[in-house]
Amino acid sequence: MLEETDWNRVDDAALALLWLTLHNDNRVWRQIDWFITDRLHEKGLIADPRTRSKSLVLTPEGIARAEQLFHHLFDREPDSSSGPCG
Repeated sequence: MLEETDWNRVDDAALALLWLTLHNDNRVWRQIDWFITDRLHEKGLIADPRTRSKSLVLTPEGIARAEQLFHHLFDREPDSSSGPCG
């Protein structure tokens, strides 16, 4: 499963997400913005994020959606050169 992951795309997505919290010219928060976690909670994908814990709890629906999105966004594209004509 993870051997099909394009980690450069993961790095790009993480960097793009960090940009969402850009402040003071070049600083970013290490955690995902509260507005995002609130929206995920409203959608039923995570448990209430307003706790003292530094981790979030995914709902069963959230786990399924997260996995689907992960593969959609980060799986490597098939290499056309390895096909029957390549």
